[in-house]
Amino acid sequence: MGNDMNSAGPSRTSPREQAQWEPDGGRARAGRPDGGRPDAGRSDAGRPDAGRADARQPDLRWPDAREPDPLDATWQSAHQVFTDQPEPDTAVTAPEPSATPPTGPTWQSPPPSSYEPTPSGPLPGLAQQPPRPRFEKAPPPSSYEPTPPAPGPGSGSVTGPAPEKPAARVMTLPTLGAPFHSGPKPPLYAPEPLELPSVRQDPTAALTPDMVVDGAGYGALTVRAASVRGDSHRYQGEPRQDSLAVVRLGAPGAEGLLLLAVADGVGSAARSHVGSQEACRLAAIELDSLSAELSEALRSGDQPRFAVLADTAVGRVATLLAHRAREHGDDPAAYATTLRALLVPLDLRVRTRGFLAVGDGGTALLRDGAWNLSLTDPEHDGDGMIDTRTAALPHGHRARARLLAPALPGDVLVLCTDGLSTPLAGDAGMRDFLGSGWGNGTAPAPADFLWQLQYRVKSYDDDRTAVVLWEAAP
Repeated sequence: MGNDMNSAGPSRTSPREQAQWEPDGGRARAGRPDGGRPDAGRSDAGRPDAGRADARQPDLRWPDAREPDPLDATWQSAHQVFTDQPEPDTAVTAPEPSATPPTGPTWQSPPPSSYEPTPSGPLPGLAQQPPRPRFEKAPPPSSYEPTPPAPGPGSGSVTGPAPEKPAARVMTLPTLGAPFHSGPKPPLYAPEPLELPSVRQDPTAALTPDMVVDGAGYGALTVRAASVRGDSHRYQGEPRQDSLAVVRLGAPGAEGLLLLAVADGVGSAARSHVGSQEACRLAAIELDSLSAELSEALRSGDQPRFAVLADTAVGRVATLLAHRAREHGDDPAAYATTLRALLVPLDLRVRTRGFLAVGDGGTALLRDGAWNLSLTDPEHDGDGMIDTRTAALPHGHRARARLLAPALPGDVLVLCTDGLSTPLAGDAGMRDFLGSGWGNGTAPAPADFLWQLQYRVKSYDDDRTAVVLWEAAP
């Protein structure tokens, strides 16, 4: 529906609507005689409120272009505010100051804007308006970093200084250090691994560890075992010639046996490190094939029967060891090694232990703090002298075998090569040291056992191997 200003009186177009299509707020434009008003020449003489100049009342008379319009300043100010507003995609609102300094990266606030519109006071004819929002021009991109996004739901917010990282805990770990020694000074050799054998010269020697540690536990029976390369072999880059075995024989259950074995390769034999390893492996296989009969001989205390079975097993080991040497084009004498073994029933009601051996070594009993070094070798005089004359596999194929007296709770049975038995017999300091470490009623941890076994005595630099059995009450 249209308006006819010539017949219906003055236009009811509001000053705001006028400002929308007339952006200059009704200001006179150059070259327009009507001052930019569509009806500037219309007479208002017939209006009852004509000529009133009260600025607080709406004046429907269109002012003459030559007279100032009281609303010009108002609409000009409003027009300026909206035309000078920065673009929405470039406006940046300065972050509100926080009582707590931020942590992490430094977020720079934009510099203050160079322009801030001044809010005008109450305008004539208009109600008091709330303050307009403050707009600031965006600073140059190089002067600030973007504000990080607000944390999402469930994410933590920083409300105070970030907690300090806990200081790294410096733990002082216990160390055993170098092995103890007899006398005021230790031996000249370093108590640690040195030169290694070459793979090109002998792969088997190169792959033989400098030291090994082992163990087992069956109820009242606790076993610890270790073998360490001697000082002279370390210094010369030769392999460890000793070997050991801790093996379970026989059928599952109480009818089974524990095999504890040590072997000492003869130093003058070129392949004795192979001979000692093979002797332990073959002894386990051959004794396992006779385990039922051996178990029965131990249960019944049949000494003759046990000796025959042990001799049979050792004879087979000697034959197989010689055969192995010939297969590799070696002289069987190059594999020369001793062998010493204990057979322990897993039935805790059976307290008899079987012993068999070829060649030298030691078997000792520690009971109530006292050492018995002649348990299986009555001819041992206990002077600690080294005797290189000994029987050895594979040429020596006859076993010395016997049953040991019933074990008592608290007994410690030691099976070893002469690298331990000889200094143990000749040095009281070693006997006291090992007696304190092994005779206190509790088996040491494997690592502690390995360290204790390396107690050093001058002039004794051979490989050292021992398998120790702790007996507790059934």
